[in-house]
Amino acid sequence: MIRDVVAVRWIGALWNLAARQGATPAVATDMERLAAHFASAAARARLLHAGVDAAARRASVEGALVGCHELTRNFVALAFDKRREALLVDAPGAWRARARLANNEVEGVVETARPLGEPEIQKVAAQLGVVLGKKVALKNKIVPELVGGARVVAGNRMIDWSVQGRMDALRRRMLDARLPS
Repeated sequence: MIRDVVAVRWIGALWNLAARQGATPAVATDMERLAAHFASAAARARLLHAGVDAAARRASVEGALVGCHELTRNFVALAFDKRREALLVDAPGAWRARARLANNEVEGVVETARPLGEPEIQKVAAQLGVVLGKKVALKNKIVPELVGGARVVAGNRMIDWSVQGRMDALRRRMLDARLPS
């Protein structure tokens, strides 16, 4: 979920250009193509390996750019020209995050001690959506240390409804309490 700050800024600029030209769907498709390309550990290694010269690194990405929109090709070329090719790995995720922002959506994780069913996840997402004022998409992560309840991290917010969180809060209050003299 945490993205490279430079990738987020560059994707913001690409998003604005694509929106002005009406090309956001085409660039979104291109970003998914890049994501599929960089899903391979070998492709990431070729791109990020300092021992490989810049021309070979650029050539390793060219195959993924066949049929891509001009904005996407220019974006990748600029990343190489400015020696920022490492941000290309994070670019698809940053694009998806920017698209969610444009659609007033946020992605998050609900941590629980036991697996949740899809109806339970949707109920938590709906309740959190009311609090945040956004549409929320949640994934479930199992964290046995929580004992019970749930902890939700969505966007830049964390809501801790877990037994562990409540016990930690009680501990802090007890440590901060003044003792009678």
